Amino acid sequence: MILVVGATGSLGGAVAQGLLAKGKKVRVLTRAGSNAAALTAKGAEAVTGDLKDPASLAKACAGIDTVVTTANSVLRGGADTVDSVDLTGNKSLIDAAKAAGVKHFVFVSALGAAENHPVPIFQAKAKTEAHLKSSGMAWTILAPNFFTDIWVGMVVGMPLSQGKPITLVGEGKRKHAFVSNADVAAFAIAAVDNPAAKNQFIPIAGPEALSWRDVVAAFEKAAGKSLPVSWVAAGTAVPGLPDMMWQTLAGMETFDTVLPMADTAAKYGVTQTTVAQFAAAALARK
Repeated sequence: MILVVGATGSLGGAVAQGLLAKGKKVRVLTRAGSNAAALTAKGAEAVTGDLKDPASLAKACAGIDTVVTTANSVLRGGADTVDSVDLTGNKSLIDAAKAAGVKHFVFVSALGAAENHPVPIFQAKAKTEAHLKSSGMAWTILAPNFFTDIWVGMVVGMPLSQGKPITLVGEGKRKHAFVSNADVAAFAIAAVDNPAAKNQFIPIAGPEALSWRDVVAAFEKAAGKSLPVSWVAAGTAVPGLPDMMWQTLAGMETFDTVLPMADTAAKYGVTQTTVAQFAAAALARK
C-alpha cells in the first residue's frame, strides 16, 4: 500500500488520483476537517493525522510499503509553519516510516534547496533531504523548478482573470524552465514503480526555458491579442502577490534555470506540458 501525504492539496491530489487510476492501493493522510471524499470515492483509504502529531504518523505508516509526500506549509497558517511542518513534521514522518518498515520514501523537495539558502523553506527542504538519505530506507527526491500553475498562474493568469494588467519585475529577460503541477505528479507516480528512481535525486524542470516576456507572448498568442503589461523595479511590491512571491521574482532576475529534460522525461515516461499549453488551457477556463 502507498501512503500519500498532502493528498488534499493540488499536487498530492494529482499523485493520489494517478496512483488510484493505475489500480494501486492508496492511503491518504488527512488533517481534521480536510475533505478527501473525491479520493475515498475512488477507493482510497483515509486516515486522520497531522505532520505535527508523531503518533498519528505512526498509525498512518502502519502496513505501508511506499510513502509519497508533497505536503508543505506554504498555503497554511497558524501553527503550520516552516519549522513545524517542513522541518520537524517531515523529520517525524521519515522517522515514522522507518519505524514502520516502509521500503521506499518519495519526497518532493525543491530545485535549489540548500541548508544555507536565505529562504527558510529551502533550508528545511535540504535538511529533510539529508535526514531521508541517512534513514536507511530507499529514497527518491524530486526537486521541481518553479511551478507553472503557481508562478505563471499568479503573475499572468490571475490579473488576466481579473481584467487587470500583468505586472512584470525588472527586465523580464531571465529564462526559467517552469514545470507544471501535472508533470511533477507524473514523475512522482512513475518513481513509485521504477527501480531506476531508487536512491536518486531527480531535478525536474519544464520542457523549455522561457523569460517572463516569453510567457506573456505565449498568453498573447493563445488569446489572439496583445495584453496590457506594466513594469516595476526588482524589489518593488507587485499588486496582488504575497511578499514571498514578489521578493522571489526579484531574485529570479539574477539567474536562469535552464535544465535539459528530454532524457529524464523519456526515462520515466512523462510527456511534459509547455507554457503555451498551460496558457491555452487557462484562457479556455476564463
